[in-house]
Amino acid sequence: MLLRVVIVEDEEIIRKGLTFALNWLDMGCAIVGTAKDGAEGLETIRREQPDIVLTDIKMPKMNGLKMVEKALEERHFYSLVLTSYSEFELARQAIHMGVTDYLLKPVDEDELKEAIDKIRQKIAYASKYEKIEKISQDRILTVYDEWKIFDSARNSIDPYVKKTYELIKQHYNEKLSINDVAESLGVSSSYLSRKLKSELNATFVDLLNQYRIRKAMNMLNKGTMRIYEISDELGFGEYKHFCSVFKKYTNVTPSEFLKNGGVAVMGEKV
Repeated sequence: MLLRVVIVEDEEIIRKGLTFALNWLDMGCAIVGTAKDGAEGLETIRREQPDIVLTDIKMPKMNGLKMVEKALEERHFYSLVLTSYSEFELARQAIHMGVTDYLLKPVDEDELKEAIDKIRQKIAYASKYEKIEKISQDRILTVYDEWKIFDSARNSIDPYVKKTYELIKQHYNEKLSINDVAESLGVSSSYLSRKLKSELNATFVDLLNQYRIRKAMNMLNKGTMRIYEISDELGFGEYKHFCSVFKKYTNVTPSEFLKNGGVAVMGEKV
């Protein structure tokens, strides 16, 4: 299957060079659209729904990072950032936003091919992860009133359930799995999973992600951090994954949440 690629570059010579001089078919890709600035690029991404966006950073109307940030709020894709500016701050910002790779101009075809191969690996992993998540997740909570799960966990008479909640509260921004928690409690992960299901009618992933999303809602309402910074702060790893989980539990994206004026989180401040 050919990966669909959109190229966004304000310099016409570079844009045409990237489009026609590289052997995209050999890399398993097809160019489905090009754009000369960030605003046009955003519309092209919306229209063509690419797998990969190859973009410059410094462009008129909208820079490449802002374009990627806005587009990722609407749909998932992988992004490769091209720039003549090698400042660390730009690279750091790109990485925190979930950019797959960071390449300097002029583009080296071997480096580009290597970056695309990495994307193929990520696509394969994501497909496998989605299948596992679909099988393992018992339910999806989308109504705020159902988030009484925290009260139930915090006040549970079952010590394992209560301790699980306390560990999530302490380590929610770290890589935390049910295996980690079960090991610290001296029980098997299957035993702990059954306890959570019995007491809360939820999975460990439900409890962890809902805690993180309620934390995210508080942070979004404060308005002191950008969305991708909140994603990183909460331990989601990738910006796109954060947006996906946020929408799963609230029915809106983080940007839509802000546009709607936000929702005050009631009850315990998590």
